[in-house]
Amino acid sequence: MFLSKLRNPFLIAACSLALTTGAMAQKKENLFNGKDLTGWKVYGTEKWYVQDGELICESGPDKGYGYLATTKTYKNFELSVDFKQGANGNSGVFIRSNIPDGSTKISGWQVEVAPPNHDTGGIYESYGRGWLIQIPDEKEGFLKFGEWNTLKIRAEGPRVRTWLNGHEMVDINDEKIGAGNGSIALQIHDGGGIKVNWKNLKIKSL
Repeated sequence: MFLSKLRNPFLIAACSLALTTGAMAQKKENLFNGKDLTGWKVYGTEKWYVQDGELICESGPDKGYGYLATTKTYKNFELSVDFKQGANGNSGVFIRSNIPDGSTKISGWQVEVAPPNHDTGGIYESYGRGWLIQIPDEKEGFLKFGEWNTLKIRAEGPRVRTWLNGHEMVDINDEKIGAGNGSIALQIHDGGGIKVNWKNLKIKSL
């Protein structure tokens, strides 16, 4: 019966369109073109620049918070990014975030990127509830400080999952996160002396 229905040319066209639309929805998008900051906006006075095909964040003379946020918003997605930390790698990846123009006060949820034993992969709510989930000691060894690491974030409705170098770090359901929407943003923590290299920033809408 199903095969006989597919002989209808309109049904065949509809099925083909649905399959094509589904494939497009699963296509990965490069957030960073390896050349410049097209598609991103800088907040604060800290340094963001491209060198040898890598995106680099570095503390500036003000030693304040700094952010680099996508100009597009992303609600449900799977994001993967490679990062390599310098002497002080205190940074992070914000999801569903918002920053007023002329400000560095961000609202949203940060997936932590930090020095060893400081909860890389955990989730922190800025200017809100603080830590929602931290990393247990037995998972702290998955971070390769000073080397390239791969962080994956999957946000779908209220559920957020994170992986570091293939190891699941967090699986949380939270209604407030589920109601959020906004940009992807990279952070430079305040305090100075921070440098982090980034590459292969790829996102897939869900």
